[in-house]
Amino acid sequence: MLKEIIIAIQSYYRAHHFIREHRLWRWIIIPGVLYMLLFITGLYFFVGSSNDAVNYLSNLIGIDRWLQEQKNPFLNFLFVMGNIMVRLLLVFFYFSFFKYFFLIVGSPVFAYLSEKTESILEGRDFPFSFRQLLKDILRGIRLSLRNMLWQTVYTVSILILSFIPVVGWVSPMLSLFTECYYYGFSMVDYSCERRKLSPAESIRFITDHKGLAIGNGLLFYLMHAVPVLGWILAPTYAVVAATLSVRQIENK
Repeated sequence: MLKEIIIAIQSYYRAHHFIREHRLWRWIIIPGVLYMLLFITGLYFFVGSSNDAVNYLSNLIGIDRWLQEQKNPFLNFLFVMGNIMVRLLLVFFYFSFFKYFFLIVGSPVFAYLSEKTESILEGRDFPFSFRQLLKDILRGIRLSLRNMLWQTVYTVSILILSFIPVVGWVSPMLSLFTECYYYGFSMVDYSCERRKLSPAESIRFITDHKGLAIGNGLLFYLMHAVPVLGWILAPTYAVVAATLSVRQIENK
């Protein structure tokens, strides 16, 4: 799996040169700007509402008042760490639902960009079919809803784990890898669909090569550390990188 994660990460570097060489910028910038605007808007409302939710829950339970009565530095430290873990998990939870919303809205562009990448690699055009495009969109929506359901189950389990002192400190890392896997899953599935794999066959393929999904999703999230530019490039670079990484695995 580690080897596949490295392949997926290296594919972002290859994707950058591929996009430059074949002048795919219009398919990168336009959906990227839309993603950035939606991301900033959603993040603005999320930060305020999540802080209010955490503070309300803390006051409702009476944790702050109880800690003041105990006057125990170690307990204060544990609850401060727990508070941080919960807030980090809420950030990942926001990313999760925002991600699926954008995957559904942007599925026509992502499907086309993945197809365009492969057509350049193979030196041939895939015939356009509105009916096939509609099937691709519906397939993407079904898989997104399926993944959202399973990821919600995992996220709730991890959120419960985060309330356990010390043990819960690993919960953000678990949540991060879950996020990476399910985002990368969606990117890799565009290549699986073009190979006429059924949803069940696609799930099996990605499960067998989960390193590709994790590595792709990991770089996608790391690109968000670069404000504006990273937010614009992250989603579409992920599509091209996933297409290149699947092809590399097939060639091997």
